[in-house]
Amino acid sequence: MRISVLDQSPVLEDSSPAHAIKATIELAVAAEQLGYNRFWLAEHHNMRGLANPCPEILLSAIGHHTKKIRIGTGGVLLPYYSPLKVAETFNMLETLFPKRVDLGIGRAPGGDKLTANALNPNAFNDANAFPNQVVETLQWLDGSTPKQHPFGEIKAMPTTATSPEVWLLGSSDYSSTLASHLGLPFAFAHFISAEGGEEASKLYRQNYTKTGNKPYNMVCVSAICAKTEKEAEILAGPLDHRRLQMATGIETTLQTTAKAKLNEYTDHEKHIIERNRERSIIGTPASVKEDLVELGEAFNADELMILTMTGDYESRLTSYELIAKTFN
Repeated sequence: MRISVLDQSPVLEDSSPAHAIKATIELAVAAEQLGYNRFWLAEHHNMRGLANPCPEILLSAIGHHTKKIRIGTGGVLLPYYSPLKVAETFNMLETLFPKRVDLGIGRAPGGDKLTANALNPNAFNDANAFPNQVVETLQWLDGSTPKQHPFGEIKAMPTTATSPEVWLLGSSDYSSTLASHLGLPFAFAHFISAEGGEEASKLYRQNYTKTGNKPYNMVCVSAICAKTEKEAEILAGPLDHRRLQMATGIETTLQTTAKAKLNEYTDHEKHIIERNRERSIIGTPASVKEDLVELGEAFNADELMILTMTGDYESRLTSYELIAKTFN
């Protein structure tokens, strides 16, 4: 089973967004050396703890610093944007880095309601618009926009000999069903929702319709790996704290590991943390691999994508190193 990386460019409380971006580039270089298949970037807006609102720009830098690992978005939040502009951007990336680019498409807000409105006040007004936006993006990318379309004479430049690989992302059977009907690979965000993923993946494979292609699904999971269970539990502290804050409407930078060790929680808060832990795999290399493989098999997944968030960039890298070693 292939393994890949999703990075959200987390900002540590004793650091800066600039440092987070630098650490993301360094992680991408390391991921390639460790044998990971893909390196994807998430898109978030107006979030103090996540530094990357424009993954397509950072991808260009990462492509320059790497040679063969696939690079992509996890994902572009399509409701905010013109499908033509998205196609142009990814045609450019494909021109720069041929046969390496993934366009992962999502429909989540990626931030608060006020920010969503500032980005595009009409982005989420029509619940039925998203499938049409995806289809239009595909048509711009492969040059199949119908001639009778009002924009049928327009080409998404630069034209390319190869095309980026388009993925649909989601955490529900809505997204998996749409992916199956469009014949696209599908990535389920287990790190967002621990429920419904197996059924969504099953529906994806059952309803896949594209002739000549095979369904391909990936599950993206939060994982933290350390040499001992005790160390892994300590490293999970900052993520526990961040998720607890997010559940109460607070969004800020990521605590350091040392500070997170000092946190004291009420019984109610401990219960919330325990519930949130259902979206993560935390442990030693042996236990993490066992849990990842079990999850992948439950999803009938072709690939696992791993998101690791810890209170320092060194332990994050070590976690990816340990996981890669167990799979290789």
